[in-house]
Amino acid sequence: MTDVPSTATAETAMQKVYAWPSVLVGLVGAGIQASRTPLLHEREGALHGLRYIYKLIDLEVMHLDASALPDILTAAQRLGFSGLNITHPCKQAVIPLLDELSPDAAALGAVNTVVLKDGKRVGHNTDWWGFAESFKLALPDVKKNRVVQFGAGGAGAAVAHALLTLGVDEVILIDTHEDRAQTLARSLHERFRARASATTDYPAALKTADGIVNTTPLGMEKYPGMAFPAEFLRPDLWVADIVYFPLETQLLREARARGCRTMSGGGMAVFQAAGAFRLFTGLEPDAARMTQHFEGM
Repeated sequence: MTDVPSTATAETAMQKVYAWPSVLVGLVGAGIQASRTPLLHEREGALHGLRYIYKLIDLEVMHLDASALPDILTAAQRLGFSGLNITHPCKQAVIPLLDELSPDAAALGAVNTVVLKDGKRVGHNTDWWGFAESFKLALPDVKKNRVVQFGAGGAGAAVAHALLTLGVDEVILIDTHEDRAQTLARSLHERFRARASATTDYPAALKTADGIVNTTPLGMEKYPGMAFPAEFLRPDLWVADIVYFPLETQLLREARARGCRTMSGGGMAVFQAAGAFRLFTGLEPDAARMTQHFEGM
């Protein structure tokens, strides 16, 4: 027979929990109800002795768009939030509303983490580090001469930065907004003195690529599909996707069926969350433990 804790014991346990320091944070984006980020942060927070509360601020659910960001940031500051994670479609729109940017966020022109402290809003980018750490674990020995990246928005800027940091010789950007891809290519060339270009001719680009990265929302439950026809996949390509709900996107499923090595967006999700946790709390997260928790969800 299982022992039932006494009322006094339960009250003592609750008093201990309420004595823990509290942290209130949130995620701002559209169509984010399937996000695993809240549980990932809250579990790690509890293991650090924090009353950690992570809220979803879903623009789609509230019938809002990025124009609501000024009100959301003001409300978060007034309600005592420690910070906010920022995702599609707000990673670039949030920048003019911030007081400061970290060097990485300034270089990338994209923010995924806003720390709210001492009346200031400071933007950071942990996406690029999250992708780089995940890549080193999942695809440590692949050829990196030429990589084709689909998407040149906020997440795309971070991933392209990570690819060049990882030693990729050339990044070719493809985006439905050609001017955005060209702007990012110029920025990458200035920062890395590496070859970065934009094109709309994806068949030609894929023909000589070593790897492909998808940084568009395509593949998400809300945006099913692929950025290019599966017929262009071949066994000697490696394929990475930053989408993580679902973990197996159509792109990854098609790539594996054709013998490609693949990397899901799960690792990037965990490592960028670990970086954000560090910024929000000042504590060092256990990335390996967070990975195990993520995989067990």
